[in-house]
Amino acid sequence: MLLQNKVAVVYGAAGAVGGASARTFAREGARVFLVGRTGESLERVADEIRAADGLAEVGVVDALDPDAIEAHLDGLVATTGRIDISLNATSLRGDLQGTPLREMSVDDFTLPALTGLRSNFCTGTAAARRMTTAGSGVIVTMSTSASGLAGRDRRFHTTGGFGVACAAVEEFTRSLAAEVGPHGVRVVCLRPDALPETWPAEPASEMERFRRFMTDGTAMGRMPTLQEVADAAAFVSSDRAGAMTSTIVNLTCGSIMNAN
Repeated sequence: MLLQNKVAVVYGAAGAVGGASARTFAREGARVFLVGRTGESLERVADEIRAADGLAEVGVVDALDPDAIEAHLDGLVATTGRIDISLNATSLRGDLQGTPLREMSVDDFTLPALTGLRSNFCTGTAAARRMTTAGSGVIVTMSTSASGLAGRDRRFHTTGGFGVACAAVEEFTRSLAAEVGPHGVRVVCLRPDALPETWPAEPASEMERFRRFMTDGTAMGRMPTLQEVADAAAFVSSDRAGAMTSTIVNLTCGSIMNAN
């Protein structure tokens, strides 16, 4: 198994990507700490992991609260002795897309970047302090294809501040990776395209138009799946990806082809 005996913390573990990643981490042998703001939804994911003979524990923590993050990790390390993997799968507020910039309020424009950077900074640096002391560890961040869209897609999606937030998380990844690399810690960002399993229920004709537009823009003629993203998270967190850091992993099925 890729993550045998690893200790992994997943922020946003009740969400689609966080939950899929947590289940995959556990299946690959990790002891997984599920973190989020709602205990009931976290417990549902934990129950699924335990039912499959995995190891999962739940912590109700706001990933925007640095004191709460520090306290949770202090307790975790006191119990386990270390933290090997930190994955931040919290929301970058993609729900605020769809309004042209000239019609958008400044608060709606800045909110994705402000919340995304605060969350990733708080969780990433908290993990980094403990990992650099230990001399090993992997910090995984999440972006999306919105950080590098072509003009066709920017016109279609009107991403507002969401694309800015994704680009900011990617730059934070590079900066943190440069600082912690000499201490044996890696930092990797996953960049998937839109995940059909997470799309809202819409009229069939509207969703078909959206699906066709999205898939026609990829090299593979399809979108990535949740499981593919979770599998990538497990791989980059494993020792098999030991030479990989300061990397933006392209999981877009070829909707983005530029070099990173």
